[in-house]
Amino acid sequence: MEPYRVLLADDEEEIRAGISRKIDWSSLGFALVGEAENGQEALELAEQLRPDVVLTDIKMPFMDGLELCRRLKQSLPAAKLVVFSGFDDFEYARQAIGMDVSEYILKPINAPELMDVLNKLKDQLDRQRLERRDMETLRRRYEESLPVLREMFYARLLDGQIRADLIQERAGRYEIELPQGTWAAALVQVDCLNEAGKPERDELLLLSVRAFLEEHFALEGCTIRAILYNDTVALLAHMGDQGIYPLIEELGRLCALAYSYLGMSLTVGVGLPCDGPEELHSSAEGARSALDYRVLKGSVQVIYIGDMEPDHTVRLAFEEEDQRQLAAAIKLGSQEEVERTIRTLMDRVREAGLSLPQCHLFFLETMTCLIKLARGGGVELERVFGSGFTGAISITDFSSLDELERWLVKGGLKLRELLGQQRTDSTWKTVERAKDFIARNYGDGDLSVETLCSYLHLSPTYFSTLFKREVGMSFIAYLTEVRMERAAQLLQETEEKTYLIAEQTGYTDPNYFSYVFKRRFGVSPSKFRAGQTG
Repeated sequence: MEPYRVLLADDEEEIRAGISRKIDWSSLGFALVGEAENGQEALELAEQLRPDVVLTDIKMPFMDGLELCRRLKQSLPAAKLVVFSGFDDFEYARQAIGMDVSEYILKPINAPELMDVLNKLKDQLDRQRLERRDMETLRRRYEESLPVLREMFYARLLDGQIRADLIQERAGRYEIELPQGTWAAALVQVDCLNEAGKPERDELLLLSVRAFLEEHFALEGCTIRAILYNDTVALLAHMGDQGIYPLIEELGRLCALAYSYLGMSLTVGVGLPCDGPEELHSSAEGARSALDYRVLKGSVQVIYIGDMEPDHTVRLAFEEEDQRQLAAAIKLGSQEEVERTIRTLMDRVREAGLSLPQCHLFFLETMTCLIKLARGGGVELERVFGSGFTGAISITDFSSLDELERWLVKGGLKLRELLGQQRTDSTWKTVERAKDFIARNYGDGDLSVETLCSYLHLSPTYFSTLFKREVGMSFIAYLTEVRMERAAQLLQETEEKTYLIAEQTGYTDPNYFSYVFKRRFGVSPSKFRAGQTG
């Protein structure tokens, strides 16, 4: 079993050496992975070594043990903290207990007492490790159950038993991708009779049909998920750029192939296309109704509910969900997602059989969405739609719906590109403003990420992630680098005292300045000034 990692912090070298030498770490289940002579060094080592246990003295230079414990509770909340102090430091002890320190040991430290403490900590760490392993076991069992859970999820989706606002969250939990776009449900019924002349609904038979459909389905741009569902095989089809009739044609081909290869007669009921997986239950209901028509349709193998129950009152509106999908594709999606979203909208126009005024209204609503996106992102409309564009455009300006679709796709892709450029420019400007602020304020000993973020009007968490990604180092590391480079310059170009240079570069403690400087350049400030480079 891997030993628990221990970090030791004490400003007295002989105490560190004594503890290190007198404790048989390996026999206790521990490994001493690092030693520090002050709190600041201990904090930096802890970030690198990620210890399970930190042993620290209370009184140390640059950063005392209590401040170290306070910071470690934020960065390493699971670490066990053990504090050493003298007999007279009762107030320190009280504060340590308030910070959830695991143990408090009075100096002088004796080996038996420290070993007792380590044994107690090991018991606690062992229990925590066992709990983590139990969680890993549960996770493994959960993953083994995922196929069954996914089948149940799809069945409940088709039954309309999952709230629309929970569908994507549940899908993510089961590692299922349910992209937006046009979907349709189809139910495949196996027309096989047993010896008694009754329909055969054997699950092994349905499994073989499901495997056959998954293997031979070959409609380009359309994907399916097949599940066993109420004595049928349900197909959830994400149609991409395809309309409903290419899907119907492909299902007809599969029915003929199944009869030829397997000797099975299949009947497929197909529901109306729907806008997103949230409406698949409605399409499934239509598919069930379509199967009911098989008694009238005789040998027809694929029955589309849209052909059986045409809706002459259909109206097409650019809904709020359409706006959300189009905006998401342009702001955050890929080129393919923009193209697919616009094609899906235009396919709805084609399939709805609208009058010219209705088509024009739908087009204007689509254009309004694009114009709002451009203005909201500070992008000039002429850069998106071409020179001289004023927004006064009509559907009659295009010779066909195909031409209109190509024009919308071109504009959507250009808008996506320009918004992306603005996001990149904004990130660069933010980092440059931060660097400029640091360059003007590095001499302030109280300069912190919170101060900088207040100036930039950003949250510290977001800024820290952004700054490290763009600059390649953390805010603290960058600030230290700026201060050290300036200090080195002053040492070489001026005769000022070291303590004055320390103050000018943001260090109120000359000793800590010398400590950081030597760590950065390998020599003390005085030797650096004398031209010695280590």
